[in-house]
Amino acid sequence: MRVLHISSPKTWRGGEQQLMYLVEELNKVGVWQMVMCPFNSSVHKYCLKNHINHVTYFKGFSANPMVAFRVSHICKREKLDLIHVHDSHAHNFAVLSSVLSNNTLPIVVSRRVDFPIQGGPMSMFKYNHPRISKILCVSSAIRDVMLPSIDDQSKLEVVYSGVDLEKFDNREEPSSLREELGISEDTLLIGNVAALAPHKDYPTFVRTAKRVIDSGAEVRFLAIGDGPSRKLVEQCIAELDMEAHVMLLGFRKDIIDILPQLDIFFITSETEGLGTSILDAQVGGVPVLATRAGGIVEIVQHEENGLSTAVADDEALARELMRYIKDPALRKSMADAAKKTVVKFSKSETAKRTKAVYETILKTKSQ
Repeated sequence: MRVLHISSPKTWRGGEQQLMYLVEELNKVGVWQMVMCPFNSSVHKYCLKNHINHVTYFKGFSANPMVAFRVSHICKREKLDLIHVHDSHAHNFAVLSSVLSNNTLPIVVSRRVDFPIQGGPMSMFKYNHPRISKILCVSSAIRDVMLPSIDDQSKLEVVYSGVDLEKFDNREEPSSLREELGISEDTLLIGNVAALAPHKDYPTFVRTAKRVIDSGAEVRFLAIGDGPSRKLVEQCIAELDMEAHVMLLGFRKDIIDILPQLDIFFITSETEGLGTSILDAQVGGVPVLATRAGGIVEIVQHEENGLSTAVADDEALARELMRYIKDPALRKSMADAAKKTVVKFSKSETAKRTKAVYETILKTKSQ
């Protein structure tokens, strides 16, 4: 089995981490793979550093025919069996490869966002192109959203994103986040790891923080990550006079060290394909409070392995946060329960299920 993975972003976010997890786990079970990524992208640098088989291209724009022809050339040169695309523009390149140069290889599409297919007839064309063999949805919520747009609904399959269940096991003694930020040991740290992006609904995060602080709780709120909504979030913090209580830590490379130091993981997404940052928090032993957005409900079951509320309900979110703040035993019980349920979201399980999809496609093709 010889697989080409195509990635198009130049930056590194959750999808790129999932791609690398998949490649590394499939390598362990003998799947030959090649990653095709933009020159000098984060994925390119990761492949170089970790000696992962790869080729590069110059993206130009989202439907660049020259990239499509390069896809076709690589498929022929390397005698590949299958193409797996990991984002929308990669999907474009693979379908264009089929259209422009009659590339007959089956295509697997990973779908990680929980909103309907957008872009009109061309998007509908690429998702229903006959070369598309499977669309791997990272949650049942995404599959449900995709159903109305896919002619052959048997192509939709749920394969959960995976996380490294051992990522926090062998870390050296981390530096203290409280010392770095000048926060006392008596102050609870409530925060998340997420892009500062519209769908994360940080205004609700800040409004909830305001309610909790006004109640007199001794806590500090941390937002770990960066993104296009930073100025909006800063404005919201200023308008609610929360500068002393909500800290934007920006992008950090030491997530493995600082995530387990949170006392509560708190995320307010409006939409969410699955929520691997929540899974990481569960692996790290941090109790979770989340909104019931998209695939989050497949991770967090209210009062079983975490707490959850409706989307954008800052009053309810504040109420649930106060439950955690006042009850250390509740925090521990939810964290302990999540440690058990998160096992089904391991990166090895993701690779196992993905490999089974590949094998089914290639078996069907050979008949």
